[in-house]
Amino acid sequence: MNRMNLNSLKFKAGKSKRVMAQTDAKPNLETEDVEHELPPAETDDGYVESSAQAEAASSETASDELQKLKAERDQLFDRLARLQAEFDNHRKRSAREQQEFRDYAVANAVASLLPVMDSLDLALKNSAGQKSEIRSGVELVRKQFADALAKLGLREIPAEGEPFDPQYHQAIEMVESDKVPDH
Repeated sequence: MNRMNLNSLKFKAGKSKRVMAQTDAKPNLETEDVEHELPPAETDDGYVESSAQAEAASSETASDELQKLKAERDQLFDRLARLQAEFDNHRKRSAREQQEFRDYAVANAVASLLPVMDSLDLALKNSAGQKSEIRSGVELVRKQFADALAKLGLREIPAEGEPFDPQYHQAIEMVESDKVPDH
């Protein structure tokens, strides 16, 4: 304790001499507040750190802390970008799945209605030479039915006389013919 009091007194005395020297040289400047300044930190070994060493150590820790914060910020930005990309991919995938489900549902509904269209076509084919109100009624129903299917995205692809294209045509059977060239 004795040693600490002696060091404190020497420190305060040195500061007050410096303050007095400054006030004598420049009387208009404000003096330093010596009472609020802390003496240098004393370690367990009794070694007193100089202010330059303490400043260097604090700047290193501040620099290290800054680097850690920058790394953490970069990690958070990376995580944010990944989450945004994941959300965007999920949104696109959900929209695509919904569209595929709608297409599948419409395709199933239309597939079950195609035999009705075939029956109407067969009825019109069998009554080809007749002029009757029933035939005109069947023609009207077939036209309305074709319009309703067109609204669902179904369109008639002319197949007779066209070269076979597996992307558009579905082969029902194969028959030898001289009228159609081989593919």
